[in-house]
Order: sequence, then structure tokens, then C-alpha cells
Amino acid sequence: MATRQQAISPPELASGPAAKFFYNHAIRHGRQLWISGQVSMNADGAVVGEGDITRQAEQVIENLSAVMQAAGGDLSHLVSTTTYVTDRSLLLPVNEVRGHYLASDPAPTSTLLIVAGLARPEFLLEISAVAVLPD
Repeated sequence: MATRQQAISPPELASGPAAKFFYNHAIRHGRQLWISGQVSMNADGAVVGEGDITRQAEQVIENLSAVMQAAGGDLSHLVSTTTYVTDRSLLLPVNEVRGHYLASDPAPTSTLLIVAGLARPEFLLEISAVAVLPD
């Protein structure tokens, strides 16, 4: 029997942008979970930490954690992340926050991209991820 895909939409994340732009926060297929890029937005759709990369990084990873919990896992189940930052000078504070939250052994694989901009100019950071959930 084929495994069905399941959309994951935690209540802690804003649902408006996902509906407006036709995406899901995550899709689960069996034990695999693909997580859309998370930004520093709270459940009300407000930007958290405007101009503060450390606070934005914390919110982004808290959003990733909310997706993982809604899917039945936690951050230790991440196997890969892709991080997008808008300025090279942001790398050290982002890495410090990542190290605090993603200190599992082994750490997930990671790709870093420096981009000209994200969906809104207030966003300094976005992280997408892939996870393998427990049985």
C-alpha cells in the first residue's frame, strides 16, 4: 500500500502566507519530512526581531522546532538544513544560534547561501530543512 503525503501546519506558525502563496509549512511522506523555508514570523504573521539577527535566528529555529513537533519529532531528527542569509556579516551570530539549538550528534548536514534578499526586506534569514522522523 502506498504511503500518503501529509501536510504539516502547526498552529504556532502563521497560516496566511502559506494559503496565499500555495505552499505548506512541511510535507510528511512516511518517515521523511520536507520543511519549507522558515522565517522570523510569529503565529500572528508579525516579524520577530526586525534588525536583530540573533532574535531572528532564534525565531526561525523555534519555528522549525514547531514543525518538527507537529510532525512527531524534534530538532534532533533533522538530517539537512539550507540556510539563506542576506549578508555575510550575519554568519557568526547565526552559527552561534544554530550551535545552541542544533547540537545533536551527528549535526545535520548544512548548506549556506548568501542571497540578495528574501520574501520581505525585514527578513535577514531563512532556513529550510529535511528530517527523518522516528518510527
